[in-house]
This record gives sequence, C-alpha cells and structure tokens, in this order.
Amino acid sequence: MKVILHDLGPSMDGQLAARCDRIISADGKFAPCQGCFGCWTKHPAECFMKDSLQRVCRVIGQADELVIVTKNLYGAYSADVKNVLDRSIGTSTPFSTYRGRQMHHTLRYGKHDLWKVIVYGDATEAEKETFRYVARRNALNDGFERSEVHFIESLAELEGLL
Repeated sequence: MKVILHDLGPSMDGQLAARCDRIISADGKFAPCQGCFGCWTKHPAECFMKDSLQRVCRVIGQADELVIVTKNLYGAYSADVKNVLDRSIGTSTPFSTYRGRQMHHTLRYGKHDLWKVIVYGDATEAEKETFRYVARRNALNDGFERSEVHFIESLAELEGLL
C-alpha cells in the first residue's frame, strides 16, 4: 500500500489521491501527541484522541511505501508533518530489538519498502544534509528498507516523483 503524507493543503488531496492508496493531510486540524504512550500499551496502534489521526498508526504501519511531501523547516519536516509522525509512534511496540546493529523498537506491522521524502522550499546544503540524515534514521527506526530524499524547486516537479 502506498501512503502519501503531505502539508500542501486540502486542495491537493484530489490530485494526490490518484497516485496512492491513502492520503494523510497534515492540515493542522488535529491535536499534537500527548506522550501518553496509550497507542503502545492500552489500545495498540490507536490514539485515544478522537480526531483525524486516531488510526494514523495503522495507516502508516501498513504502508509499503510512505511518501512524505513537506516544506523544509531548517532541515526538518514542517510542524504539521512532524505532528503526524509523532502521532504514529504506535507503529512499533514498547519492546526492543536489534536492527542494523542498533537497538530499535519492535515493529508492530513488520518491514516496509520505501520511506520517500519530497522537500519543497529553500534549503541550504547543510539543511539538505540534515534532512537526508533524519530521513535515513526515520526509515531505519520505522522498519523501512530504504529511504530517498528529493528537493524540488516548484510543486510542478512533484509529478515525476510520486
């Protein structure tokens, strides 16, 4: 299953929906993670907050390919995209295992294929390198086999990357 997580606004949902199985719109109309870890223990992979991200763990957890379209924010995801990723911690369990010679949380949904990040907005070379590093680490932590980061100058370039 291919999932697109984006911060482009609801007007882009229709265009993006034709390119994937599920859309997650980081529109800011949801609560930030409260850090209660209930999605790990009390009700696995489901947030207690009843908003559009209540079951985001399940959607991201079942994705073979996760495509994140985000504005550059000092070499990191936009605030709304980061909030969605924070709310998806339930894709793993509180138990630990070794992956890539490092300790990581056990995956609730198994391995995935591609963590792809498409970044728009101005970015310095240092910010680009930071973004590549963060994406690589996020992919490893969430059980994705590989990661890609693409920097685009205009949204018209999205077409070839989705």
